[in-house]
Amino acid sequence: MNRSGPLALLHTSPLHIPVFDALRDEDHQGLELRHMVDEELLARARREGPAAVAGEVRAALDRAVADGARAVLCTCSTIGAVAEEAGAGEAGAGVPVLRVDRPMAAAAVAAGPRVVVVATSESTLEPTVALVEEEARAAGRSAQVRTLLVDGAWARFEAGDIDGYVRSVATAADSLTDADAIVLAQASMTPAQRLTTTAVPVLSSPRPGLAAGADAVRHG
Repeated sequence: MNRSGPLALLHTSPLHIPVFDALRDEDHQGLELRHMVDEELLARARREGPAAVAGEVRAALDRAVADGARAVLCTCSTIGAVAEEAGAGEAGAGVPVLRVDRPMAAAAVAAGPRVVVVATSESTLEPTVALVEEEARAAGRSAQVRTLLVDGAWARFEAGDIDGYVRSVATAADSLTDADAIVLAQASMTPAQRLTTTAVPVLSSPRPGLAAGADAVRHG
């Protein structure tokens, strides 16, 4: 690993920190991660829409760059597009800014046209569908994207019932059979991937997203 600088991760839940630390230890030993957690970003985005937190996201990116980050990975699907936009262009962050779910969306499109986006927070559905459709256009492929909101799951997550949360997501994924790929739209849903029994590929974002972040640090 080229120790050229740290990768900053912008989270909206502290529960993501051990997930990405574990993936780093498995796949990217020597990569320095700097975690930034702002739960209010997601809370406000859920209330007012992702665009409402654009200023706060840009400020977080600026802090990460000032602290020496070589790249920034936004791990929240709801605000991922906002982070990408804030990091782009001449007035952007000055380092690569990635959204964790883009590699997952590309993999879903490659699997076939019938993609189902499963989410536990309604605010995540629209940004994730838009991302899958964007990746399909970029690849010159067709995509028929459907959505499934797992009723009651987010309340379990907020109450700290992570086991119940994960089981409800897995059950929802297993109910889907007429699809080429199932996208778990939020990083928090990743543990459900191990519990599913459906024959349809079930994709999650943290591992491929972190790999993209590590590559950006090396080559960005």
